[in-house]
Amino acid sequence: RSLVVVHFWAPWAPQCAQMNEVMAALAKEHTQVTFVKLEAEAVPEVSEKYGISSVPTFLFFKNSQKVDRLDGAHAPELTKKVQRHASSSSVSAASNDSAKEDLNVRLNKLINAAPCMLFMKGSPKEPRCGFSKQMVEILNKHGIAFSSFDIFSDEEVRQGLKIYSNWPTYPQLYVAGELIGGLDIVKELEASGELDSICPKAQKLEDRLKMLINKAPVMLFMKGSKQVAKCGFSKQIIEIINNTGVDYETFDILEDEEVRQGLKTYSNWPTYPQLYVKGELVGGLDIVKELKESGELLPILKGEN
Repeated sequence: RSLVVVHFWAPWAPQCAQMNEVMAALAKEHTQVTFVKLEAEAVPEVSEKYGISSVPTFLFFKNSQKVDRLDGAHAPELTKKVQRHASSSSVSAASNDSAKEDLNVRLNKLINAAPCMLFMKGSPKEPRCGFSKQMVEILNKHGIAFSSFDIFSDEEVRQGLKIYSNWPTYPQLYVAGELIGGLDIVKELEASGELDSICPKAQKLEDRLKMLINKAPVMLFMKGSKQVAKCGFSKQIIEIINNTGVDYETFDILEDEEVRQGLKTYSNWPTYPQLYVKGELVGGLDIVKELKESGELLPILKGEN
């Protein structure tokens, strides 16, 4: 129901940086509006779908439907559009039982969206209050796997959850759909040693990398996918592997910054793409080219060498 403003931008365009500052100011003023930055060239399919031919371009969405657009770095016009759409999408208090029931169904889904759910102000990377920041620090310190919901992004959820859970403040932590409590409760659980047994633990990065590397006999970590490579090196290595006829799986490192950085250290290989066979690193594009020329690539991909 709330307004979402998407900024298609590029890091090389100074006018985009200026408009990002304008967006940051608008985000503070309109806390019920969600502002998103998308690097246009990093998501070519999305940019093509919405006809993004220049940056900056702003798209406005309500209920997952595009309702407006702004092309170019026009700060006053962006401000006007945000104000207009935000005011028209503000949700009035639910006055009938069916509306309340719908909200309760939605809150129940959100609470159960992950085994451990944190309703907070801001995000884990950018908490927007001291209590939320402390809560995130405690959960991270204990290696707890959790998802979060920014209550600033939805006024209906922010007010409704207080009544639903009979808990008047934020942050609120839920495990398996049950309210654990706020920061004070979590601090008490930490002090008593109970927190580790109550909350699910996050998978260690090293274990996750091992699992990904061994997901298929031949695994390629690249920028993009088999269907849409997002850099020249990734495109070349896919063409080479495709010509061998060997089945392989890919992982898009642009979709997961933790894997993107962690795998460089884990494999002691600083660039992408990276090719693995049966959990062992073969190398990058240059190595694969050499193996192709020497005739060794196909036996290696088949696990014969």
